Amino acid sequence: MDGRLPGHVPLVVATRGDAVESVYYGSIAVVDVAGKAVAGVGDRDFPMFARSTLKPFQALPFVIDGGPAHFGFAAEETALLCASHSGEPRHVSAVADMLARVGCNPGQLQCGTHVPIFYAATGMPPPADLALSPLHHNCSGKHAGFLAWCRQHGASIKDYLDPGHPLQQAIRHTLGELLGVGEGGIVMGTDGCSAPTYAVPLPALAYGYAQLAAARAGTPYGDGLAALFRAMTCHPGMVSGEGRGDLVLMKAAPGDWVAKAGAEGMQALGIGSRGLGIAIKVADGSPRAVQVAVHSVLEQLDLLPAGNGAALQAWGAGEIRNHAGRYTGRFVPVFKLDPA
Repeated sequence: MDGRLPGHVPLVVATRGDAVESVYYGSIAVVDVAGKAVAGVGDRDFPMFARSTLKPFQALPFVIDGGPAHFGFAAEETALLCASHSGEPRHVSAVADMLARVGCNPGQLQCGTHVPIFYAATGMPPPADLALSPLHHNCSGKHAGFLAWCRQHGASIKDYLDPGHPLQQAIRHTLGELLGVGEGGIVMGTDGCSAPTYAVPLPALAYGYAQLAAARAGTPYGDGLAALFRAMTCHPGMVSGEGRGDLVLMKAAPGDWVAKAGAEGMQALGIGSRGLGIAIKVADGSPRAVQVAVHSVLEQLDLLPAGNGAALQAWGAGEIRNHAGRYTGRFVPVFKLDPA
């Protein structure tokens, strides 16, 4: 750590009654498909770990090399390459199929194991006899794609997460070019699933999502991005799961919005019809504050579709209720986007 801290600003407050109880700081960038800054607030230059918002771009080397067609992956399985899935039965069985197609097994996934997100997202308790495997890890689809790239290219599997592995080198090269920062403009760390992850300025991440949402054939990565966009938007439930934020966003504007959350308060969103990318960081990682900030950004940019669904409307209402169902306060956005 070099001692520098990002210059975040207040994005959202939580009230108790009419009094402010908590303040959630963060930063936001909005960029168009040409890479031009459109709007933002806070510190847009500080490199921030993008976490799982990078998954579509981590899958890109495999997709542009024709990997999904080579192994006969269905569109739902291509979406899983980009997923932080909930570990629902459909997710687990699809990842198992992907592994079988590439001649690997769940024991070769190096993502680890955790209780499926499905239970926290739906409020259901996990069954006492739940047998867990790496297939249940929310990143298992990404890791299955990593193993598939290795099989396709005859590369070593046992060290596929090593930063010096040809796969990880290909991902860094792709990220640097696509996000417009070069390999020297990304800061490397280790993600929760043990894969390399990267910190970039928020405008770079937003630029990536503008390209993902408005992918154009004939550009260096256009065909691959278009394939990922189609898979994610046609099968948003495979990218996240029931009760999850990315599913709420992609269902609000089907075929137009592509959304991907990341740990520690990251959210990226591409708007195909407007050629825009949005990247949001809430400093303390609060998912609820992220939702309120996302809704406010969409509202300020006049992007909210008519009849956008009760779930997304609830993000704007921001009501806080206790376990007895009593109203105790609200989450309220307190930022105004600055024009670029």
